[in-house]
Amino acid sequence: MRAVLVLSTLALTLPALAASETAPRERLSLTASASAEVTRDVLGISFSTPREGADTGGVQTALKQALDVALAEARKFAKPGLVDVQTGGFSLTPRYDPKTGKINGWQGSAELQVEGRDTAAIAQLAGRINTLTISRVGYSLSREAREKAETDISAQAISRYRAKAVDYAKQFGYSGYVVGEVNINSDEQAPRPMMMKAMRMTAGAADEALPTEAGKATVTVSVSGSVQLTK
Repeated sequence: MRAVLVLSTLALTLPALAASETAPRERLSLTASASAEVTRDVLGISFSTPREGADTGGVQTALKQALDVALAEARKFAKPGLVDVQTGGFSLTPRYDPKTGKINGWQGSAELQVEGRDTAAIAQLAGRINTLTISRVGYSLSREAREKAETDISAQAISRYRAKAVDYAKQFGYSGYVVGEVNINSDEQAPRPMMMKAMRMTAGAADEALPTEAGKATVTVSVSGSVQLTK
């Protein structure tokens, strides 16, 4: 008799569970964002130089000498996090005669990259390197500046997301909502680095700082996801 009672109970319970699982749940997809302009605080400058000659040894030596002189000057300004110095690309390729298709010489290039938050020192350094030419100048946000901006902006974006949820719930005749899946993404929109024509500082201008302007980057935090509307 006891087994029969158990089976009867299960028979009554299972339809109720099925009805609960198939009951419609009103969900609403939402997106909200907040943005702020932040002054870019990292200056990056790329220096490079081309060389060509009849043999690989001569071209390679010329490139190395130009890079060594520039490195020696850059290291005087180097400070971790403030002025970081590193070598970039170093290439050496054959040069072909357009008529015969045979190798008639060699050409190559060397690159030096300087980046950091001490923008005044980097701009001053740019005026002291005369064996390489300036090929690119650009500003960016440091990790610290970006993270601080994202922390402040995230709070605004989340607040707007919740306000939208409350407003839309009321418009659809519901009293509230429960937060479902939520995604938070950040993005930085900034002007592309300025490409410059090869610019060599003359001896008379060796101590003159390179004029630069940081400008601002727009940091945006977006919150997207869904909420379950409740009665």
